[in-house]
Amino acid sequence: MRVIELNKSITASNDADADALRAALKEQGILLVNIMSSPGSGKTTLLERTIMDMRDRHQFGVMEADIASDVDALRIEKIGAKAIQAHTDGMCHMDAGMTERALTAMGCDELDIIFLENVGNLICPAEFDTGAAKNVMILSVPEGDDKPLKYPLMFEKSDALIITKIDTMDYFDFSLDKCKERVLRLNPDIQIFPVSAVTGEGCKEWEEWLEEQVQA
Repeated sequence: MRVIELNKSITASNDADADALRAALKEQGILLVNIMSSPGSGKTTLLERTIMDMRDRHQFGVMEADIASDVDALRIEKIGAKAIQAHTDGMCHMDAGMTERALTAMGCDELDIIFLENVGNLICPAEFDTGAAKNVMILSVPEGDDKPLKYPLMFEKSDALIITKIDTMDYFDFSLDKCKERVLRLNPDIQIFPVSAVTGEGCKEWEEWLEEQVQA
């Protein structure tokens, strides 16, 4: 029997590619934000709201990663932002190499904020470094406040958590206090923003944090 000892992460090559991409984007003055969540959490709706609120100050690009279709990229283009649809050919996540190819295909000239709307999934995207400067997770109220217990890595890897659809709080068994407590236990440094992209509640605080990341 042959035994192979793995002394390095099997994603070490991707991690090196991600570090190189992150350094290159920083040199260009571009903030890449990796948006992760389950399907239907409201990623695209939140991005639409954020871009429309901040487009007088910044030029936005969005990479829409999905297994198939181009519906999300078309939605982003309709509000005047640059967008590209990235099909992952069945893969449930984006990695650094895939992200770099999508950036090259989209073109980054004159852009200063780029969102990677990762494949809808609470597991795989958290395991692969995309080269983003910041990782942001979205959790919607209808999904329940127990998700930090079920998918801890996603919360541990994120710099910010956006709790969306808070305008539906009265209709679901969701405790904002319990959710925050569970998340902060996993990641004490995470920033938490309860928002409604429909009513605009909480969007100002999220957008102020995003502006701070651009300046940094």
